[in-house]
Amino acid sequence: MAANPPAKPHARLEKWIWILIYGGLFAIILGIVTGRTEEALGWAMAVPGAALVVVGVVLIYVRSRLPDKKDSP
Repeated sequence: MAANPPAKPHARLEKWIWILIYGGLFAIILGIVTGRTEEALGWAMAVPGAALVVVGVVLIYVRSRLPDKKDSP
């Protein structure tokens, strides 16, 4: 019987990074489309979406600075 491969140590963080980035981009797109008819609502959707994308990008930097389990003894 084959052994299960070891779990990635930062898998949860990586999952949230991509959820934030793609969710933020989706909100930006919805904000742009909505802004054509309701400008205030469009901005209210696009600005938080952009903030989510920025948080996701910052988390990519944070993830790059975290040590991997295989690097530590």
